[in-house]
Amino acid sequence: MTIPAASADAPPVGAAADWTIPQRWGDYTPEDHAVWDRLYSRQMALLPDLVAPDFLSGAKALGLEGPGIPDFKRLSDRLRRLTGWSVVAVPGLVPDEVFFEHLANRRFVAGRFIRSPAQLDYLQEPDVFHDVFGHVPLLAHPVYADYMQAYGRGGLRAMGFAAIHKLSRLYWHTVEFGLIRDGGRLRIFGAGIVSSYGESGYALHDPAPPRIAFDLRRVMRTEYRIDAYQPHYFVIDSFEDLLAKTLEVDFAPLYRELETLPDLPTSAITPGDRLFPHNDRG
Repeated sequence: MTIPAASADAPPVGAAADWTIPQRWGDYTPEDHAVWDRLYSRQMALLPDLVAPDFLSGAKALGLEGPGIPDFKRLSDRLRRLTGWSVVAVPGLVPDEVFFEHLANRRFVAGRFIRSPAQLDYLQEPDVFHDVFGHVPLLAHPVYADYMQAYGRGGLRAMGFAAIHKLSRLYWHTVEFGLIRDGGRLRIFGAGIVSSYGESGYALHDPAPPRIAFDLRRVMRTEYRIDAYQPHYFVIDSFEDLLAKTLEVDFAPLYRELETLPDLPTSAITPGDRLFPHNDRG
């Protein structure tokens, strides 16, 4: 998933000082483009009844239907006109400060490589399908785009409090694996779910994982899994509410408070949790 990596002294050979690299769109093979097209068509056949409508409208506005892997330059031209964001290629996971600096300046970092045909259902390191298909459509939504920039700015401040591990949980439980209310049903919006064929349905329909109403302190205390479907999901009311709840909080005293509280394991249900039922399949 696109989350900050451990710090490194310098960018790898061939990368700029900000860790960006050329996408080299012309280097993709017909097989690379075919993998994107297969993944795209499979997910888009599945998602209309599962995903937040703003994701679908964003994908359409950005022309992600292809064919083939999107050209970051063309994609950025469209995205910039909508919300001022752009997409830049990086060689892999990047250091915390680099990651936050890009977000704070409305640049979304994406890996340029595409998984192999044998890796359609699982890939440990985020590829261009996860990063672009999973994340970028919602960057066409003005409020969500503002949330992502606010997260980047908050990350730069969090580095001064040694609180990156707490703030990264907010990213994981919203940007990567968040659910959103849509009338009387839940929808997916987190990129880790949206780009996963198996977890797209599991997150909404399986009775096992608790679906917990978003609470900032609760989220930032809660651990997560990187090697399996999530054991629980957090549910926001709207992107507007998510942005407000993060902008209206002074994080400095919150970080100090969190230092005094134990982390919550992935299996925990607390007395203050408000739970949502899973969606039926009708």
